[in-house]
Amino acid sequence: MLIHGRLIETGRGYSLSYRGKTLLSVMDPAAQAERALGTVSLVNRTLYFCPSPLFGYGLEGFLERLSGESPDSAVLCVEAEEELLELSGNAMKGLLENPRLRLAGAGDPGALCDFVRDAWGSRRFRRVEPLRLSGGWRLHRELYDSLAGVLREDIALEWGNAVTLMKLGRRYMRNAVRNLALVPSCRSLRDLSFGARPVLVLGAGPSLDGLLDCLERRFGESLRDGAPEGSRSFKIMCVDTALPAMRARRIKPDLAVALESQHWNIRDFTGLGDWELPLAMDLSALPETAEMLGSRVHLFFTPWTPLRVFGRLEKAGLLPERLRPLGSVGLAAAAAALRLGSGPVLCGGIDFSFTPDSYHARSTPGHREKLREHNRFQGVLNAGAGFRPGTSAASAKSGAAVRSDAVMRGYRDLFEREFSGTRIIGISGGGLHLGVKTVDAEEACGLLGENAGSAAGEHTDAAAGENAGRAAGKTRAGKKEDLLRFVRGERESLAELRDILTGETAAGAERLDGLLDGLDYLWAHLPGCAGRGGARPPASDIAFLKMVRAEIDPFLKLWKGLAEKLTQRGS
Repeated sequence: MLIHGRLIETGRGYSLSYRGKTLLSVMDPAAQAERALGTVSLVNRTLYFCPSPLFGYGLEGFLERLSGESPDSAVLCVEAEEELLELSGNAMKGLLENPRLRLAGAGDPGALCDFVRDAWGSRRFRRVEPLRLSGGWRLHRELYDSLAGVLREDIALEWGNAVTLMKLGRRYMRNAVRNLALVPSCRSLRDLSFGARPVLVLGAGPSLDGLLDCLERRFGESLRDGAPEGSRSFKIMCVDTALPAMRARRIKPDLAVALESQHWNIRDFTGLGDWELPLAMDLSALPETAEMLGSRVHLFFTPWTPLRVFGRLEKAGLLPERLRPLGSVGLAAAAAALRLGSGPVLCGGIDFSFTPDSYHARSTPGHREKLREHNRFQGVLNAGAGFRPGTSAASAKSGAAVRSDAVMRGYRDLFEREFSGTRIIGISGGGLHLGVKTVDAEEACGLLGENAGSAAGEHTDAAAGENAGRAAGKTRAGKKEDLLRFVRGERESLAELRDILTGETAAGAERLDGLLDGLDYLWAHLPGCAGRGGARPPASDIAFLKMVRAEIDPFLKLWKGLAEKLTQRGS
């Protein structure tokens, strides 16, 4: 029963007025919907977004068309009004038994994206198209448009993540296997605490220069390398690319963060081997990163895709602190800062934008490279990169004109979704607005200098090292044995699967399926599997089994190398 609406029977359906607006016409509304849907061009793997479906007129025939012409497409009906949602649920009860149709309330956009994945799986759709069956969408036009936009962004992100996984998934896992050698001797990120002190998180964007100028004016020698412990009231974290810029000013951060799995950021650490600096490093980061900095390493872990091996590592007590995978080292540093303390977190130099003459701050590797290449034939402007397809003009927090691209804007949007409403405060400068409370550089220095936080509950790297040193005789030896035991198990499983696939050992279908599922890092990055939430082809798919077979020997070699390294360290 409608409280705010009125139904009029028209012979073939109902006309509906709601809150003073006619949502369904008195002139045969069912026929009108059928005619409108009959003109819709079907494209496979499309999610048809239907705002305010009401009685669902025309959907039965449309679903029949989908089953024949577009079998991998589906219809998502969304209703923002509670009364109308109940009405649609009752009227469409029979239609909702069709697996290609779902009805949801217009609530949290993230929950709606999860609802779509739960209903139809990951990477099912490539596009979102609107279906308007009634005038109900006009009641909340902006909301429905926003939800459709979020669904499009989520689908694009799913496919982008899948492509990244196809390109780098194998490398992530191989890096993780090699970095497991650090587990017995390194400390987890959870062993480090900044207490209630404010934390300054620095990216390597162009606005970093102005912020560092302001910090030097305000705090002077307390920032310098070699300043007495506790001479300043706040902690500094920075991304790896910002390290050369910090070193050039003799500003020593309390923690650097590294996430990159490829060789691109090796030059960020060149010449810093003598700098005693704690490093927070992802388990899937390039293993040479820890070797180049030569400092105390705190491991953390960001799951790049669901893998059963993570559960086995966690059960064995070998998995470091887990952080949500955010894809950007700047976002990872901000998330780690929230985890390490209870004080305010101020973020600067995380710009998600650039100018034609400046991609990063001064003294960073990219900036130095442009200066080295500068001659009378080639200037410092990088017009080719600054105006390449996909880049566009944007407005910075300061109002200045900058450039950005879809990837950077996507990370900026993710920053806002992840950190709005938290203790994070943005520092205005030349970058895009971060979507959180923002102050200028002078105000930021004032907040950092207030010493509103305290050292209570703080565990510095030195203190963590002292505690770890006292327990080293127990924990290192124990973790090493646990890791060697884990490696033996992985090698045995891989060898068994290899022998089954080569025909040297007979096994039933159940055992083969169990090994394939358990050793999912062999195939999670393959094109047919990446981004599918752990789904794989059946064990009867010979082409799939051949690809799995090609992955086994390299991983056997990696696990063997890890065991040998652990054994050599103990001898």
